[in-house]
Amino acid sequence: MSQDPIRAIADAVLYEGYVLWPYRRSALKNAQRWTFGGVFPQAHAQAREAGDDPWTMQTQCLVEGDCETEVNLGVRFLHVVWRQMVDSDGREVDELIADGEQHLTWEEAIEREVTLDPISLSELLAGREVPIAIEAGITEEPLGDAGAVVRSWEPLEGSLHVSAEEVSPSLYRLTALIENRTSWPGGAREAAIRRTFCSTHTVLRTHNGSFVSLTAPPPGLREAVDQCENRGTWPVLVGEADERHTLLSSPIILEDYPRIAPESPGDLFDGGEIDQLLILNILSLTDEEKAEVRASDPRVREILDRSEALSPEQLMRLHGRTVRELQERQPTPFESLRSQ
Repeated sequence: MSQDPIRAIADAVLYEGYVLWPYRRSALKNAQRWTFGGVFPQAHAQAREAGDDPWTMQTQCLVEGDCETEVNLGVRFLHVVWRQMVDSDGREVDELIADGEQHLTWEEAIEREVTLDPISLSELLAGREVPIAIEAGITEEPLGDAGAVVRSWEPLEGSLHVSAEEVSPSLYRLTALIENRTSWPGGAREAAIRRTFCSTHTVLRTHNGSFVSLTAPPPGLREAVDQCENRGTWPVLVGEADERHTLLSSPIILEDYPRIAPESPGDLFDGGEIDQLLILNILSLTDEEKAEVRASDPRVREILDRSEALSPEQLMRLHGRTVRELQERQPTPFESLRSQ
C-alpha cells in the first residue's frame, strides 16, 4: 500500500471504476468500464443530447489565508490504453499463449498527472493555465516466440485553469477547471473513452493557509460555501482529523477525512468498507473466470493473486473489523431518543 495515506486515498478513487471488482471481458457487468470521473472530448460531449458525458470538471473551494498564502495542486486521471495481441507473423489476434500463460486483447490504463507548482493567491487572482498535452503512442512487449503485446493510446489535449477571487480580507474562493479539448472525429462512445480523462480527481494543498470544509463549514461561512459550484466532483478534507491543509476533490462522494482501513491486506484499490466483499467475490470465481482475469490486465491479476494468498486469519481480521465497528459505533441522536 502507498506510504502516503493521502496518496492511498487518491489511488482508491483513481482505480474505483477500473479494477474494483476484477473485470473480465466476458462479464456483462463490465460492458461499461471507466464509470467515474470521466472528462470527455468536447465535441463528443456536445454531440450527446443526453448531456451525460461532460467535457469539463470544476472544483471550487474556500481557502483561509492572505494574499501571500500559497497553494499547489495536482490533477490525476487514467488514460485508456488498447492492449492488442500480435502473433509471431505480425497478425492481430484475440489471445496468445506464451510459456503456458494466456494473454488477452483488451483495455488497460496509464496514470497521468498534471501539476501546478506552489503559487500565491495574489498571483492566482489573474488566473493561471496549465496545458494538458499527451501525444499518441505505441509500445511493444515481446512474448518470446509467441508474439507480442502491442499497447497503443490516443492523444489527449486540454487544460487546467486555476484562479482565485477574494471573498473577504482573509477568505478566498479557489477554482480549478479541467477541460478536455481533444479532437474527436465522431463515432461510438466506446471509442471516445480512449480520448477521455478517466477517474479524474484533484488534490489541493496549502502550507500557510487552511481549507474550509464544504461538508461541515463553520456557521459564519455557510453562505460562502453555498456559493461554491462543483461540477462532477466534490472536495473533502483529507489527512489527520482536524487538519485543513489538504483537499481531495473526488468524483466519488466521500466524507471529510476518509481513510484506508488498517485491516486492508495490501493495495486492493478499495481500502474502505467493502474489502471483504471484494475478496469473497474474487474467491468465488470459477477457475475459468480466474484465468480470464489473469489474462486481462496486470493490475487485476495482482489483486486476484493477493486475494488467493490471504490466510484464514487475515480473512477473519477483515470480518472482525466490521463487527468491531458495529460494537464501537456511538448511537445517533435519533437512536438515543428512541432508547429513552
